[in-house]
Amino acid sequence: MEMLPERSPSDVPNIAAMRSEDIADVLAIDAASFQSHRTTTDNLQEEMDRPWSHLWVARTPQGQLAAFIVLWHVADEVHVLNVATDPSFRRHGYARALMHHTIAFAKKHEVRLVLLEVRRSNGAAMALYRTLGFSAMGVRRGYYSDGEDGIEMMLTFDPKTKEIVPQPDEITIA
Repeated sequence: MEMLPERSPSDVPNIAAMRSEDIADVLAIDAASFQSHRTTTDNLQEEMDRPWSHLWVARTPQGQLAAFIVLWHVADEVHVLNVATDPSFRRHGYARALMHHTIAFAKKHEVRLVLLEVRRSNGAAMALYRTLGFSAMGVRRGYYSDGEDGIEMMLTFDPKTKEIVPQPDEITIA
């Protein structure tokens, strides 16, 4: 599995639960993301009120909101609904930190699978997910509102050890 470089405490993103006062920054990040749908204040507030929904933000050491993630934890699965990083903070480890936080949450809660969809054109995100142990398991044709396909990805855990179980891709991504 992936070997992470050592980070100084000042480099480690601060991960915290999303608060109502974060909504404007999250909406700005979402508007600048690869998404073709747009999240609204009402959508985020509804997600924050759902007991199975978890919304976390990653902040810079200076406190600026750099990225966010929205996921559902239902039974023994976690489904990542949205993860996005402010364009000025991409490739600085914020999405990776949120995904590591999600994986730690999944292990703590004895989750069997973490599932997500990613745009076929978002090679950077797919590369990140692969370094974390995700495999491609299917294609959702026309999944996004603009007609782009979504690639289904999955991370599996051993039920006894809670370690990630590497799986081969079930599809070829061209």
